Amino acid sequence: MRIGAHLYRFDATPPEGIRAALGDAASAAEEHGLTWLSVMDHYFQMERAGFPASDPMLEAYTTLGFLAARTETVQVGALVTGVTYRYPALLAKIGATLDVLAGGRATLGIGAAWYDREHAAMGVPFPPLRERFEMLEEALRICRQMWDPDDDGPFDGEHYHLAETLCRPLPLSRPEIMVGGSGERKTLRLVAQHADACNLFAYDPTEVAHKIDVLKGHCDDVGRDPADIRITVLSAGEPLLRGDVAAFVDEMRPLAALGVEQVILRIPETSVAAWIRDAVAPAVAPLADL
Repeated sequence: MRIGAHLYRFDATPPEGIRAALGDAASAAEEHGLTWLSVMDHYFQMERAGFPASDPMLEAYTTLGFLAARTETVQVGALVTGVTYRYPALLAKIGATLDVLAGGRATLGIGAAWYDREHAAMGVPFPPLRERFEMLEEALRICRQMWDPDDDGPFDGEHYHLAETLCRPLPLSRPEIMVGGSGERKTLRLVAQHADACNLFAYDPTEVAHKIDVLKGHCDDVGRDPADIRITVLSAGEPLLRGDVAAFVDEMRPLAALGVEQVILRIPETSVAAWIRDAVAPAVAPLADL
């Protein structure tokens, strides 16, 4: 199992210190063997997570470009972009650009979106959930077509109509597509149909096992090998905050046995570089043996 870090808080330093803090975090992640760096794609900080909407929130793809420039090996991506935030062809173009500038290390994380307050605040349409899932399915197909060197033709869907799907430069290695969420009827079916990876909103081994079984059922339905889909989970890594690497590894052991390939740690309210160096780095090698 591999370890990544999810950078979703920017309130530990004043704005003039964010650049240096992010750069230090990127260097620490690479130096200590982390394989993933992600950010949220939100306009506001998440109230659902217990933070005020007015807390600092960086624009996701500008931040990912900065992280890509400060690293050479880690995968970079959004966890995850709401389908409503950008027209899908523009999102595909952004993903291709990130992949080129990252040297082939981009993941395009995408989901159905949920944060109605930020949509209303920014004047972004927020259709009903059913429509957002329809838009998500079309967006996944558009990204695939935009990154296909042999298909620059039109796309005619229910929600999106493109006269051309020209995308130059093409990504260096077609970006990994990650669908976030654990909805059993729609989200995991979209994972089976279109995604290379998923981020399950589950952590308990029993629940994770159930979600994976549901995903395998959808893969059977669409003729997909579930082994082709990389499974990730988010974790606060609480034992690591206590310095208890053995307890963290024990927590991860049943998830690794289920086929979870990567645990992505949410940063605490601390210096990210110091947290990676002091708390996370000691767990990299033990987890790699699971």
